[in-house]
Amino acid sequence: MIVVGAGHAGCEAALATARMGFRTAVYTLALDSVAMMPCNPSIGGPGKAHIVREIDALGGEIGRNTDRAYMHLRLLNTKKGPAVRALRAQTDRKLYSWSMRQLLERQPGLFLREACVETIIVKGGRVWGVALRTGEKVQGQCVIVANGTFMRSMIHVGEIHYESGPQAQQTTYGLSNSLEELGFELIRFKTGTPPRANSRSLNYDKMTPMPGQHLLRGFSFAKVLEPKEQVPCWLTYTTPQTHEIISRNLNRTALYGGAIEGIGPRYCPSIESKIVQFPDKQSHQVFVEPEGWDTQEVYLSGVSTSLPADVQMEVVRSIPGLEDVEILRLAYAIEYDCLGPHQLKLNLESKEIPGLYFAGQINGSSGYEEAAAQGIMAGINCGLSLRGEEPLILGRDEAYIGVLIDDLVTKAIHEPYRMMTSLAEYRLLLRQDNADRRLGDYGKRVGLLSEERYEQMQRRWEAVEREIRDLASWRLTPSEDVNSTLQAIGSTPTNQVVTGEELLRRPEIRYQQLATLGWDSGLDGELQDLVEVEIKYAGYIRKERRSVERFKSMEARALPEWIDYSKVVGLSKEAEEKLTEVRPDSLGQASRIAGVSPADISVLMIFLERRGRSRRDGHTE
Repeated sequence: MIVVGAGHAGCEAALATARMGFRTAVYTLALDSVAMMPCNPSIGGPGKAHIVREIDALGGEIGRNTDRAYMHLRLLNTKKGPAVRALRAQTDRKLYSWSMRQLLERQPGLFLREACVETIIVKGGRVWGVALRTGEKVQGQCVIVANGTFMRSMIHVGEIHYESGPQAQQTTYGLSNSLEELGFELIRFKTGTPPRANSRSLNYDKMTPMPGQHLLRGFSFAKVLEPKEQVPCWLTYTTPQTHEIISRNLNRTALYGGAIEGIGPRYCPSIESKIVQFPDKQSHQVFVEPEGWDTQEVYLSGVSTSLPADVQMEVVRSIPGLEDVEILRLAYAIEYDCLGPHQLKLNLESKEIPGLYFAGQINGSSGYEEAAAQGIMAGINCGLSLRGEEPLILGRDEAYIGVLIDDLVTKAIHEPYRMMTSLAEYRLLLRQDNADRRLGDYGKRVGLLSEERYEQMQRRWEAVEREIRDLASWRLTPSEDVNSTLQAIGSTPTNQVVTGEELLRRPEIRYQQLATLGWDSGLDGELQDLVEVEIKYAGYIRKERRSVERFKSMEARALPEWIDYSKVVGLSKEAEEKLTEVRPDSLGQASRIAGVSPADISVLMIFLERRGRSRRDGHTE
């Protein structure tokens, strides 16, 4: 295997193929930038934390590495339903990178090297290998391109523009040219990052502290977190003065001055975009987040910008607590080439060139978590391909990873794709707390989960199911003491025998309160929460599972590759073009393509039924 790039996608891809038993060569532009975090050194958040837990359940590394490198950990959305609760960790950026590099260096069968891949070599219609900038040619049975935002990348700071990758890394031109020569369509995207400041220059008395939480479990199911002293993050806000400075200098930004052609992420906008799009909003949040244990560098989240250097200083110093700020790194916007992901199959392999896979931000996604998810799936599917086995395609009902890849490949991507819980149809089934139950079998089958880790996951859920059964058989007889206790915890008295399960279904009763009624549990807090969710939301979970069954009936209707959509009578012209471009695997995938209407799906269903009857009657198509 050859993996191009050692960012979050490349690391997961390389570790997966090596652990599946394949000799794997990884080429990175700079060894010191393995698993680099050029933007916020944080992992998780809604949707993203779910992905990290899923990668961990498959046997990936991002969750365990985050647990090693975190400085600050919080559980978000605790007042909302379990479907959107999510972990978020602030990590030591250098420690995260160094720890991941050590894993790659020590992994048997994995060979890490600093080199620039310039060309993808194709022979006989199949990928043959790569050519390096040094002139060397390296042969591999599969190639995974996971080189992030480094293709023809351009940095913008106000009126200043120069060629560079993120964090002053080198850019590459050869790979863009090579892909275009092979017939791939490239698109131009943009992202950005805020200034970094020296912590000693900040006045934290004017900010609100956000302490970390001591939680039993982090991102990995592998083990309980060891207690650690955490550093706080801090919250402050922009001011009307901030907004006035930005408005006055909009023409000097690269974004509004016309220098940037690429499309930026809608859900992670620059501060100037916020001011333009929400002119009546008086302030925006600014999070001051540490970059590492042994550095004074802090990340000013919420102030991403492409303003000139002098205006950046003026803007930041208008924010409470930052009046005397010393900027260590200027903010910048970066434009880069990426691949139109509609050119890929659901296993992340090129539709036209067998053995060539793509993963990460080159596929139009944003974020470390989304990249890592694509990396492990590309690695797994490369390995399965060489074993002669069917690819692993996770459904939208099985994982956020399935939603992510299906959206990238199927839907028209007009901006960097960011995973959010709202993009998943079955959020209650795809919680971050049950990723091991959903995906552990896959991790074991492909060979990335050890027997020990798999059995640990199984024991976890056996304990939950046993507790649910015990609660269903535990009966509470009504009495004066029982009813006074129920009233004391804000619940309704009972005049009949109730089980523990029935009590826990009451929305006002929490699992821990059952102890006041005599229930004795040996479960830890995390498993108690799991039991409560499984019981309280059982009805909703059953409802979602029924929806999944209906969904699967559409997904099961395969669309053969040989269909000539120009000859399917009744399709709209737009549907014909989109279906020809994407070439969906199933009727369900076709229904999610922009421009394909329900009427078009009906036409396809009739086409498939007629084809089926024709085959049964012995006629050829």
